[in-house]
Amino acid sequence: MSDQAGSPDPATVAKKEDEQESPSSFGQVLRDSILEGNTVTVIILAIFTAFVVGGLLNAFTNTAVLHAWGNFFSAPGHAIAAAWDTAAGAYVEMFEGSIFSPHTVAALFQQASFATAVHDGYLSAVFYPLSETCVQATPLILAGLAVALPYQAGLFNIGAESQLIGGMILATFLGYGVSLPFGVHVVVCVIGGFVGGAAIGWVVGELKARTGAHEVIVTIMMNYIMAYFLAYLLSFGYLMQQPHTTNLVTSAIAGNAHLPLLFGSHLRINAGFLIALACAAGVWWLLNRTTTGFEFRSIGKNPSAARVAGMNVERNWVLVMLIAGGLAGLSGATVIQGTDFSLNFQSYGTYGIDAITVALLGLGRPLGVVLAGLLFGALHAGAPLMQAATGTPVDMVQVLQAVIVLFVAAPPLIRSVYRLRAARAGGVGGVMSKGWNA
Repeated sequence: MSDQAGSPDPATVAKKEDEQESPSSFGQVLRDSILEGNTVTVIILAIFTAFVVGGLLNAFTNTAVLHAWGNFFSAPGHAIAAAWDTAAGAYVEMFEGSIFSPHTVAALFQQASFATAVHDGYLSAVFYPLSETCVQATPLILAGLAVALPYQAGLFNIGAESQLIGGMILATFLGYGVSLPFGVHVVVCVIGGFVGGAAIGWVVGELKARTGAHEVIVTIMMNYIMAYFLAYLLSFGYLMQQPHTTNLVTSAIAGNAHLPLLFGSHLRINAGFLIALACAAGVWWLLNRTTTGFEFRSIGKNPSAARVAGMNVERNWVLVMLIAGGLAGLSGATVIQGTDFSLNFQSYGTYGIDAITVALLGLGRPLGVVLAGLLFGALHAGAPLMQAATGTPVDMVQVLQAVIVLFVAAPPLIRSVYRLRAARAGGVGGVMSKGWNA
């Protein structure tokens, strides 16, 4: 009896142990998340490593730096300083061109009043770099979603470029060929962009579902088909070429079809950025909160098991490619209605190819695609100032993107370089690449 009376209550002991261990267990989780090679850690370190490698490449391809290092043994400090100044200077200018510049902030606070700063454009100058980053990121986010969504269903959509061109063609035609009121005209052109891209995606899905044609081959071929189809449309005045000109360009879309600017005429950020964010949220909801999304993910993991469970695999292939094509078409519509206002061969640029890298860096997830799109948008937005101020070629941005993807796609390399432990099963994240389902 005395032993039982003197023994502590087990519930009380357990409660005290939980109170004592909870801070340490949180710290342990935080420490493990940093030291283990999980996805988030690998991506952050991969981006950091890519910037270091990019800085070294930038420095040691500069003739002045190479000349300084030719005299390294006579003036080692000068050689190291020259390399550092070249690499750091390029990144500083890129940051100022994509995030903010301390000079514009200082000029803002030197104004007599806030009203004067707004009227004279000093406030807009502060936010101009961020505005350009969002403008550059908008088509990348939408095109990245067009690649990431089919991946969840086990499909590899390399045809974002063709779907983007399809959306551009229809949005442009509706923009200058139809006369509608402002609000209606914008919506019609946006819907047209979605439909134009969705039609190309539907063709790919139907071919895969009905004939078993591999989506990679079909989408690659569709890229060529749509590029040449655009060339045909722009070559004749009775089709889409601007009348009374020999330039391969369409007429400008009507002002009523322009996407509205969000913060005045001094900043180019427009409603397209909100469309991109809304589409990312919609894709997340589709994948995680709907039966259709569950079927997409189930088919992506094992189409044979999904078929046995009663899911219509072929119908879902068609549906996911139709939605993906529509997202890519929206990407094209935001370019035409938000910044370019006419269609030519430079309009679609490299968005279709960059979409693959954005989806890869974002691990095929909507939030990851948004963050990756903003990162690449910042690189593109900061490149012109970097070139103008330091003479660094704009191609350096392409090198950075390639190096980032290279390191993100090689987690064992990052773990080896930083001596990270392998992530335990069930950890956060995962490897995006899991193969193509036939």
